Amino acid sequence: MGTPGPSIGQSFGDSWNERMRLIRLRRKKEAFRFSDEFRIIPKWLKVLCLVLYVIAIAIGASVMVYAPDARPADMQNEMGLSVLAISGIITLASIFFAGGILLLGYVNRDAKRRGMNSALWTWFVLLMLPTSVGIIGMIIYLLVREPLAYPCPRCSNPVGARFNFCPNCKCDLYPSCPNCKREIAETDKFCPYCATELRPASGESTTAQA
Repeated sequence: MGTPGPSIGQSFGDSWNERMRLIRLRRKKEAFRFSDEFRIIPKWLKVLCLVLYVIAIAIGASVMVYAPDARPADMQNEMGLSVLAISGIITLASIFFAGGILLLGYVNRDAKRRGMNSALWTWFVLLMLPTSVGIIGMIIYLLVREPLAYPCPRCSNPVGARFNFCPNCKCDLYPSCPNCKREIAETDKFCPYCATELRPASGESTTAQA
Protein backbone atom coordinates (compact mmCIF):
# COMPACT_ATOMS: atom_id res chain seq x y z
CA MET A 1 0.00 0.00 0.00
CA GLY A 2 1.22 3.48 -0.84
CA THR A 3 1.81 6.25 1.64
CA PRO A 4 -1.46 8.16 2.22
CA GLY A 5 -1.42 11.74 0.98
CA PRO A 6 -2.32 14.80 3.06
CA SER A 7 -5.95 14.96 4.13
CA ILE A 8 -8.35 17.69 3.08
CA GLY A 9 -8.30 18.99 6.66
CA GLN A 10 -4.51 19.32 6.60
CA SER A 11 -4.58 21.12 3.23
CA PHE A 12 -7.24 23.51 4.48
CA GLY A 13 -5.30 24.08 7.69
CA ASP A 14 -2.09 24.84 5.79
CA SER A 15 -3.91 27.27 3.50
CA TRP A 16 -5.55 28.96 6.47
CA ASN A 17 -2.24 29.31 8.32
CA GLU A 18 -0.59 30.74 5.20
CA ARG A 19 -3.44 33.23 4.75
CA MET A 20 -3.20 34.33 8.39
CA ARG A 21 0.57 34.71 8.03
CA LEU A 22 0.09 36.99 5.02
CA ILE A 23 -2.53 39.04 6.88
CA ARG A 24 -0.15 39.51 9.83
CA LEU A 25 2.65 40.45 7.46
CA ARG A 26 0.47 43.02 5.71
CA ARG A 27 -0.55 44.59 9.01
CA LYS A 28 3.07 44.69 10.12
CA LYS A 29 4.63 46.05 6.93
CA GLU A 30 1.88 48.33 5.57
CA ALA A 31 0.80 51.55 7.25
CA PHE A 32 -2.67 52.53 6.03
CA ARG A 33 -2.97 56.20 5.09
CA PHE A 34 -6.18 57.30 3.42
CA SER A 35 -4.42 60.01 1.40
CA ASP A 36 -1.92 57.49 -0.02
CA GLU A 37 -4.62 54.95 -0.83
CA PHE A 38 -6.83 57.60 -2.45
CA ARG A 39 -3.91 58.73 -4.58
CA ILE A 40 -3.69 55.43 -6.46
CA ILE A 41 -7.20 55.89 -7.91
CA PRO A 42 -6.85 57.08 -11.54
CA LYS A 43 -7.07 60.88 -11.83
CA TRP A 44 -9.30 60.66 -14.88
CA LEU A 45 -11.83 58.71 -12.82
CA LYS A 46 -11.90 61.39 -10.13
CA VAL A 47 -12.32 64.11 -12.77
CA LEU A 48 -15.11 62.12 -14.42
CA CYS A 49 -17.02 61.86 -11.13
CA LEU A 50 -16.63 65.61 -10.55
CA VAL A 51 -17.76 66.51 -14.09
CA LEU A 52 -20.81 64.23 -13.85
CA TYR A 53 -21.72 65.80 -10.51
CA VAL A 54 -21.51 69.34 -11.91
CA ILE A 55 -23.62 68.35 -14.93
CA ALA A 56 -26.25 66.73 -12.69
CA ILE A 57 -26.42 69.85 -10.48
CA ALA A 58 -26.75 72.12 -13.53
CA ILE A 59 -29.56 70.01 -15.00
CA GLY A 60 -31.42 69.78 -11.69
CA ALA A 61 -31.16 73.50 -11.00
CA SER A 62 -32.26 74.35 -14.57
CA VAL A 63 -35.34 72.18 -14.21
CA MET A 64 -36.30 73.87 -10.95
CA VAL A 65 -35.80 77.35 -12.47
CA TYR A 66 -37.39 76.92 -15.88
CA ALA A 67 -40.03 74.27 -15.11
CA PRO A 68 -42.04 75.43 -12.07
CA ASP A 69 -44.45 72.51 -12.48
CA ALA A 70 -41.59 70.11 -11.68
CA ARG A 71 -41.11 71.65 -8.24
CA PRO A 72 -42.58 69.90 -5.16
CA ALA A 73 -46.16 70.93 -4.38
CA ASP A 74 -45.15 72.86 -1.26
CA MET A 75 -42.37 74.74 -3.12
CA GLN A 76 -44.20 75.90 -6.25
CA ASN A 77 -43.44 79.55 -5.45
CA GLU A 78 -40.04 78.97 -3.81
CA MET A 79 -37.51 78.79 -6.63
CA GLY A 80 -34.43 79.23 -4.43
CA LEU A 81 -35.59 76.65 -1.90
CA SER A 82 -36.47 74.13 -4.62
CA VAL A 83 -33.04 74.56 -6.23
CA LEU A 84 -31.40 74.03 -2.84
CA ALA A 85 -33.51 70.92 -2.22
CA ILE A 86 -32.74 69.32 -5.58
CA SER A 87 -29.04 70.14 -5.14
CA GLY A 88 -29.03 68.33 -1.79
CA ILE A 89 -30.74 65.28 -3.26
CA ILE A 90 -28.33 65.16 -6.20
CA THR A 91 -25.35 65.57 -3.88
CA LEU A 92 -26.50 62.72 -1.64
CA ALA A 93 -27.07 60.41 -4.61
CA SER A 94 -23.75 61.43 -6.13
CA ILE A 95 -21.87 60.47 -2.98
CA PHE A 96 -23.14 56.89 -3.27
CA PHE A 97 -22.58 56.60 -7.03
CA ALA A 98 -19.16 58.27 -6.98
CA GLY A 99 -18.17 56.16 -3.97
CA GLY A 100 -18.93 52.98 -5.90
CA ILE A 101 -17.07 54.15 -9.00
CA LEU A 102 -13.99 55.27 -7.04
CA LEU A 103 -14.07 52.02 -5.07
CA LEU A 104 -13.85 50.01 -8.29
CA GLY A 105 -10.98 52.19 -9.49
CA TYR A 106 -9.15 51.60 -6.22
CA VAL A 107 -9.62 47.82 -6.32
CA ASN A 108 -8.40 47.68 -9.93
CA ARG A 109 -5.21 49.66 -9.27
CA ASP A 110 -4.53 48.10 -5.87
CA ALA A 111 -4.92 44.53 -7.14
CA LYS A 112 -2.61 45.31 -10.06
CA ARG A 113 0.18 46.67 -7.87
CA ARG A 114 -0.09 43.56 -5.63
CA GLY A 115 0.30 41.16 -8.55
CA MET A 116 -3.30 39.94 -8.37
CA ASN A 117 -5.83 39.51 -11.18
CA SER A 118 -7.12 43.09 -11.29
CA ALA A 119 -9.89 42.42 -13.83
CA LEU A 120 -11.25 39.46 -11.85
CA TRP A 121 -11.35 41.33 -8.55
CA THR A 122 -12.84 44.46 -10.13
CA TRP A 123 -15.67 42.37 -11.62
CA PHE A 124 -16.16 40.57 -8.30
CA VAL A 125 -16.60 43.81 -6.34
CA LEU A 126 -18.72 45.29 -9.16
CA LEU A 127 -21.14 42.34 -9.13
CA MET A 128 -21.48 42.61 -5.34
CA LEU A 129 -22.07 46.38 -5.24
CA PRO A 130 -25.74 46.47 -6.41
CA THR A 131 -26.79 43.94 -3.77
CA SER A 132 -27.75 44.67 -0.20
CA VAL A 133 -24.46 43.09 0.92
CA GLY A 134 -22.31 44.98 -1.56
CA ILE A 135 -19.85 46.09 1.11
CA ILE A 136 -19.03 42.43 1.79
CA GLY A 137 -17.31 42.19 -1.60
CA MET A 138 -14.90 44.95 -0.60
CA ILE A 139 -14.34 43.41 2.83
CA ILE A 140 -13.49 40.05 1.22
CA TYR A 141 -11.01 41.76 -1.08
CA LEU A 142 -9.33 43.64 1.78
CA LEU A 143 -8.97 40.38 3.74
CA VAL A 144 -7.53 38.20 0.99
CA ARG A 145 -5.42 40.71 -0.97
CA GLU A 146 -1.72 39.96 -1.21
CA PRO A 147 0.75 42.06 0.79
CA LEU A 148 2.91 44.53 -1.10
CA ALA A 149 6.55 43.79 -1.75
CA TYR A 150 8.78 45.15 1.02
CA PRO A 151 12.52 45.88 1.38
CA CYS A 152 14.78 43.05 2.49
CA PRO A 153 16.01 43.78 6.05
CA ARG A 154 19.61 43.08 4.97
CA CYS A 155 20.10 44.38 1.41
CA SER A 156 16.92 46.53 1.01
CA ASN A 157 16.03 44.93 -2.33
CA PRO A 158 12.27 44.40 -2.76
CA VAL A 159 11.09 40.90 -1.82
CA GLY A 160 7.69 39.27 -2.30
CA ALA A 161 5.42 38.44 0.60
CA ARG A 162 5.59 34.70 -0.16
CA PHE A 163 9.40 34.61 -0.32
CA ASN A 164 11.14 32.72 2.47
CA PHE A 165 14.60 33.95 1.48
CA CYS A 166 15.80 37.06 -0.30
CA PRO A 167 16.82 36.14 -3.89
CA ASN A 168 19.57 38.76 -3.77
CA CYS A 169 21.39 38.15 -0.47
CA LYS A 170 19.81 34.85 0.77
CA CYS A 171 18.55 36.57 3.93
CA ASP A 172 16.13 34.44 5.95
CA LEU A 173 12.95 36.54 5.87
CA TYR A 174 11.19 34.52 8.58
CA PRO A 175 13.87 33.57 11.11
CA SER A 176 12.78 31.84 14.32
CA CYS A 177 14.41 31.35 17.69
CA PRO A 178 16.08 27.90 17.91
CA ASN A 179 14.89 27.57 21.51
CA CYS A 180 11.27 28.80 21.67
CA LYS A 181 10.59 28.69 17.89
CA ARG A 182 8.93 32.13 17.91
CA GLU A 183 9.51 34.56 15.09
CA ILE A 184 12.39 37.00 15.52
CA ALA A 185 13.93 39.81 13.50
CA GLU A 186 16.90 39.03 11.27
CA THR A 187 18.98 41.64 13.10
CA ASP A 188 18.19 40.43 16.64
CA LYS A 189 21.18 39.29 18.72
CA PHE A 190 19.02 37.83 21.50
CA CYS A 191 15.54 36.36 21.35
CA PRO A 192 13.08 38.95 22.74
CA TYR A 193 10.90 36.14 24.18
CA CYS A 194 13.33 33.74 25.89
CA ALA A 195 16.64 35.70 25.79
CA THR A 196 18.45 32.96 23.88
CA GLU A 197 21.65 34.21 22.26
CA LEU A 198 21.28 34.08 18.49
CA ARG A 199 24.08 33.22 16.09
CA PRO A 200 25.17 36.13 13.84
CA ALA A 201 24.25 36.03 10.19
CA SER A 202 26.75 34.31 7.91
CA GLY A 203 27.65 37.61 6.26
CA GLU A 204 28.44 39.21 9.64
CA SER A 205 30.58 36.28 10.83
CA THR A 206 32.55 36.29 7.58
CA THR A 207 33.21 40.00 7.96
CA ALA A 208 34.35 39.54 11.55
CA GLN A 209 36.81 36.80 10.59
CA ALA A 210 38.22 38.96 7.82
